[in-house]
Amino acid sequence: MRTRIVVIGGGPAGARLARRLPVTLVGEEPHAPYNRVLLADVLAGRYGPEVITLPGIREPARLGVRAVRIDRAARTVECADGSLVGYDRLVLATGSNPVLPPLRGLPGGALPRGVHSFRTLDDCLALRAAVRPGVRAVVVGGGLLGVSASRALAALGADVVLAQQGERLMERQLDAPASALLREHVESLGAEVHTECRVSGLRQRDGAVTAVELADGFVLDAQVVVLACGVRPRVALAREAGLAVATGIVVDDELRTSDPYVHAVGDCAEHRGRVYGLAGPALEQADALAEVLEREARGAGAAEAEAPGTEAPEAAAPGAGIPAPSAGPASPSASPSPPAYTGTRALTRLTLAGPRPLDLAAFGEVTARPGDDTVQLTDATRNAYRKVVVRGDRLVGGVLLNDLAAVGALARAWEGDEALPEAPLLHLLTHDGGSRHER
Repeated sequence: MRTRIVVIGGGPAGARLARRLPVTLVGEEPHAPYNRVLLADVLAGRYGPEVITLPGIREPARLGVRAVRIDRAARTVECADGSLVGYDRLVLATGSNPVLPPLRGLPGGALPRGVHSFRTLDDCLALRAAVRPGVRAVVVGGGLLGVSASRALAALGADVVLAQQGERLMERQLDAPASALLREHVESLGAEVHTECRVSGLRQRDGAVTAVELADGFVLDAQVVVLACGVRPRVALAREAGLAVATGIVVDDELRTSDPYVHAVGDCAEHRGRVYGLAGPALEQADALAEVLEREARGAGAAEAEAPGTEAPEAAAPGAGIPAPSAGPASPSASPSPPAYTGTRALTRLTLAGPRPLDLAAFGEVTARPGDDTVQLTDATRNAYRKVVVRGDRLVGGVLLNDLAAVGALARAWEGDEALPEAPLLHLLTHDGGSRHER
């Protein structure tokens, strides 16, 4: 008897599982699963929506269907259309919601006309339909998403203002020199950038936004406002089902929640106290979970093979035909399987088109602590910047702009947490990342 695996969520993690395993995918969005990383390119007009569609999944999905309740006792998922979907294993890949800041003039529920979040394909298409050359657009938030949205809006001919509350753009990923170069690039696209600029409210007329109010009393006229203030894990479904939730849905190294028959992956999952909110870790978690479920399926098949001649009952209970998930440590005679997922060291990549294209990569800690060694190279002619931070004999972080030839070797050294070669640190910023130098 085949294990019934139900996946709630059609984002990158859910779609990855659906391509690897026979599952029932329940997706709230009506679109086929797509690559969210490329939404800014769709907004800018570089790609059509069909281009970012992910490869086909193994079995038909239930798209445009919202899951509203999990009955863990009956092992069923109730959907908004009234249907019930039974499961033996449930995977929550519910993703995240955009953070809507507490602004005056931003009521709960529907956003005022002209105010957009930037998280889904529908958000992207609605924003693209609202923008035309000369439209005054204010982007609130100077992180990765806000910078990407600003570039896309500028490509459409909008008059863009980017308002960042922090001291610099992408301050979580970049050091001050790299952020300054990024700001210079965004401004070269025609966007106006304001940092240390807190937005306090919105002005409306006849239900449509007309301006953005700043905390210092300054007012920015706006016909379009994009809220790019980060994301928050979608955990309501899990919390209402009684699962353990902190910032995200708490999972172990097998991506298992507090219910051994329910897993969580992607933006909604919290592993070892960390919520990643990035595509790379979400895909790694999906692959790790696929291996867990495949291993369980092989174990179930072996158990059935050892009991030939046993007839299946006419009506099997939920979970029949599959082994119960392990609870507690294995016995000394057992040979435990290695942990499925131990975490991800995520590297941030961003490519911005324009008169002077910009390509950047950042990873780990880019601000040195006392006692750390740093190597920093700046090439003003090529508008390039490279920096690595070394702690002892370990590479702990780095940032590269417009010269990414060494990024592969650097990323491997950082991700593997390996001792660096005994060579001058300057070699880390050569095109092979110092990999040709032996200890």
